[in-house]
Amino acid sequence: MDVVADLSTDAVASAVFAVVADLGTYADWLDIVGRVEPAEPDAGDPGPAWLVDLRAQLGPLRRSKRLRMVRTICDEPDHVRFERRDLDDRSHSAWVLDATISAEPAVPGDGAVPTASPTSTLEMRLHYGGSLWVPMLDRLLADEIRASRARLISLVGSGS
Repeated sequence: MDVVADLSTDAVASAVFAVVADLGTYADWLDIVGRVEPAEPDAGDPGPAWLVDLRAQLGPLRRSKRLRMVRTICDEPDHVRFERRDLDDRSHSAWVLDATISAEPAVPGDGAVPTASPTSTLEMRLHYGGSLWVPMLDRLLADEIRASRARLISLVGSGS
C-alpha cells in the first residue's frame, strides 16, 4: 500500500523540516502514533532510531503495532526518510516514510518589501509492504491525514 499526502503552509521550510525529521514529534500531531521513544542504536543504523507505537481503531476493530524506525536519509532542509529496521532477526513487512519539503520564495512587490510570504510544501509518502492492516489502514490514513494537517501547521508555527 502506498499513500501520498501533501500540505502547503506559510511556515519556512526549515521549520517544517525540523518537525518532520524528528519522529519524536509525530505523537503530537498524528493520532495514529500513540507513543514514540528513542531506541537503542545499532551499528548498522545510518541515523537515529525510535520505537513507534501505532494504534488504530475503526469501529469495534482495534490494532496496535510497535515498529523500530530508523532515519535513513536526512538531507536538510528538504528530504528525510525513515525505514523500519527491527533487530529481532525475523522477517517484517516494510514501512517506509519519506518526506520532501520544497520552499517557494516570497513574491517580490514593487519595492523591497515582498507582497506575499514564503510558502513551503510538504509531501509525505508512506509505503506499507504488508497485508494485515490494509483493509482498515487505507480509510484510517485518509481520516488521519485530514485531521493532522491543522495540528502539524500549529506545531510548525509554534517553533516546537
